[in-house]
Amino acid sequence: MVGKRRSEKLLRKIVAALILVPLAIVIIAFAVANRQSVTVSFDPFSAERPAAAVTLPLFALIIVLLIVGVVVGGMAAWLRQSEWRRTARRLERDVSELRSGVDARKRRSEPTTLPDHVEPPPRLKLRPPVR
Repeated sequence: MVGKRRSEKLLRKIVAALILVPLAIVIIAFAVANRQSVTVSFDPFSAERPAAAVTLPLFALIIVLLIVGVVVGGMAAWLRQSEWRRTARRLERDVSELRSGVDARKRRSEPTTLPDHVEPPPRLKLRPPVR
């Protein structure tokens, strides 16, 4: 069991290295190729002298926008899944209540008896096929 965990950790490290090293190389190459400065203006009325503007390298702008996009997308997904999280919490609460009820019954050791044969209600009986 310990050897299996160790091999899984090693495999994860190898896969992470195989993904992260080329990704880092691509990001560094992109940053070196796109060093020119760009001005981002937040003033829609004055293009020549904007009231709010930021000048930064193109690669930094793109990386910041990617990070902002990931954060906004993560928040949107988290908000969409609130109903599922609420349902999961309710179901976990129900399961724990049921388990405690079962445990209490086991402690009292009440024998449960089930009838040998139970007739289904009339609406559940199937009619024979018509020929």
